[in-house]
Amino acid sequence: MSTRRAWVAFLFGWLVSGCSSSAPPLGNTTVISTSGALRIVARTIPSPPTRGTIEVDLEITDAATGSPRDGLTLSVTPWMPAMDHGTSLVATVAPQGQGLYDVTNVDLFMSGTWDLNLAVSGPVADNAVVEFNIP
Repeated sequence: MSTRRAWVAFLFGWLVSGCSSSAPPLGNTTVISTSGALRIVARTIPSPPTRGTIEVDLEITDAATGSPRDGLTLSVTPWMPAMDHGTSLVATVAPQGQGLYDVTNVDLFMSGTWDLNLAVSGPVADNAVVEFNIP
């Protein structure tokens, strides 16, 4: 496990254990894919996400069994619905194993609501949208 990933896991665990509400910590979002087959947890670096270029760690598991989903090919496209545009930078996805995928070069250059459109191919073909609000 990389030092960065270990640090993120530690901080996430610390935040969850210290929260008295049931709401997830800022910068963490869980969605179910369009077909219902995948559960996707998105964690931003920094957390909460800020305006500019960020990283997003995705944890993808089978929605029914909770088993990590490896071998997937992901296309990640940031999109700002209110302005009807995306970004000029192309997000880069690097599989890490155990259902973890690091996404870098995610350019959220304006304040407002951004969608991270995920297209999944490989052993599973599916889609999902993760929403972030940028101050």
